Amino acid sequence: MDQDDLSSISNTSKSFRMVVHRNEEKWWLPVPCVPPCGLPTKTRKELRHKRESVNQIHKAAMAINSSILAEMEVPETYLGNLPKSGRASLGDGMYRHIFTTDSFSPDHLLNCLNITSEHEALEIADRVEASMYIWRRKASMQHSKSSWDMVKDLMADGDKNVILARRADDLLLCIKRRYPELSQTTLDTCKIQYNKVSSSI
Repeated sequence: MDQDDLSSISNTSKSFRMVVHRNEEKWWLPVPCVPPCGLPTKTRKELRHKRESVNQIHKAAMAINSSILAEMEVPETYLGNLPKSGRASLGDGMYRHIFTTDSFSPDHLLNCLNITSEHEALEIADRVEASMYIWRRKASMQHSKSSWDMVKDLMADGDKNVILARRADDLLLCIKRRYPELSQTTLDTCKIQYNKVSSSI
């Protein structure tokens, strides 16, 4: 290989590398290399088709994963490490909004929180999920019921813990819809670690 060939390879390599900068938040993603003139039409079509296929597979995998996680019992380790109150988990600001608002809107609350990153969204999701289980457990204990499914129908009776748990659940679902690529919450990770499917399923 002569000097001209080496020079040509070096120049091509430089032109490929200078196009895209790595995303520091998602450092594990590969950096695409595109020639200065762009990709041929055929290649672009192939890439779009592959992207659509991968997205469909990813959505299906996420749905299956969520379904399986929902069937798993909440580990006692997770419940044992919860704060003493839902207010302590959420913080005063979010708690006041959930507790005092007559017509609760999870979308409006998320807009007010002004979340700037997925990391921040995950942190809030963890706090909301923890508060939800705190209120569920209090409602179950108050009504001498062992299952949340048996207690949640008491919402019509105006039970405060049931209402707060339902609102926290709505907020958590709203967060997951708004951030579909959100990493697994602390509870999900804990469920995977203990890997125990609920006997009621």
